[in-house]
Amino acid sequence: MSRTILDVHILQTVPPSNINRDDTGAPKSAVYGGVRRSRVSSQAWKKATRAAFNELLDPAELGVRTKKVVEALTDRIIAREETLTTDQVWPMAVEIIQTATGAKLETRKPPAKGKDKDGAEDEATEPQAPQSSYLLFLSARQLDGLADLAIKGIGQKAEPKVFVKDSAIKAEAKQIASTRHSVDIALFGRMVADTADINVDAAAQVAHALSVHPVDLETDYFTAVDDKNSDAEPGAGMIGTIDFNSATLYRYAAVDIDLLTRNLDADLTEGERTGEPVRRAVEAFIEGFTLSMPTGKLNTFGNNTLPDAVIVKLRSARPISFVGAFEKPIAQDTADGHVRSACRALAEHIPAVEGAFGAAADHTWIVRVGSRTQDLAALGEEVSLRELVTKVGEAVVGRLEKRG
Repeated sequence: MSRTILDVHILQTVPPSNINRDDTGAPKSAVYGGVRRSRVSSQAWKKATRAAFNELLDPAELGVRTKKVVEALTDRIIAREETLTTDQVWPMAVEIIQTATGAKLETRKPPAKGKDKDGAEDEATEPQAPQSSYLLFLSARQLDGLADLAIKGIGQKAEPKVFVKDSAIKAEAKQIASTRHSVDIALFGRMVADTADINVDAAAQVAHALSVHPVDLETDYFTAVDDKNSDAEPGAGMIGTIDFNSATLYRYAAVDIDLLTRNLDADLTEGERTGEPVRRAVEAFIEGFTLSMPTGKLNTFGNNTLPDAVIVKLRSARPISFVGAFEKPIAQDTADGHVRSACRALAEHIPAVEGAFGAAADHTWIVRVGSRTQDLAALGEEVSLRELVTKVGEAVVGRLEKRG
């Protein structure tokens, strides 16, 4: 049985920057093809893509990932029933969350009382809601459903622990947590350690971005002047260093449309045609992944670049990365930069791989900038980003409708 897979390949040049740091504060790196490359982790770019969704999708289609899930649920409950207080809501919210997700919630101790500048003890701090020991990922619609269930229990003046022991309530709570997934949960998955039956397999795979050439780590030595210093007080008020590099990156992601459809299957609303939530998710992913940028040291380096080239392939079989085009690194000492050589390597590698393995894509779209990317032109249909987003969305919906 044929599948529907989207592959996204991006070449993007980033100037001096430190967008994804390791534990020493240096830009992350990896050895590939026997040389040290710049690396941006998949987690960093997924986080940036999720942030982009805030501008591309309705908040109702998104989720929240937090340990403070009791606070998140309490906010929704009180927004519906403004007469309720946190003291009334917390006990029910805790039991509903634990029943729905299986997560163990821990009571947080309020911060120790300190002393003010006069030596007097500060006023007692407000009690804090229990929180999960790990991040929980719930969609807006799941939180809304759990809020309605909690309000039902509070309205019945039921003892929270007794209320959730009812088999029908327990089943309803679990059903709410396992359906109506948000776009970000459907794409990037969810793992709940204590209740595997509400886990969600990620429909999107995002590779670590790698430079197509070797990189050298550089260090910026900087000073800051104290504005209040007089001429008699020369010298810096602060001295420091920061590591950085610059790179032309190969970025890759794949989306399993069949799995995405299953993850979003319960999200159809009345009057919404089949495939509509999937189309919105695919279009948001294509645009968000393409335009997003991890924010590490962004104010320091201002590395606000856009891709040099984007290639999207629609496939009927498995996803395919073309990172092998750069296993032999692009020469570092070229005066012509790296983009032209990277495009040439990719233009040679893609047909070779697809031909050798009989793995030609059903359709290929290309967004490219300038003459340096000319070698990619023959690989597929040239479009603008806006056309790419629309055409890919339409193609995905068409495939889903054919399958019925």
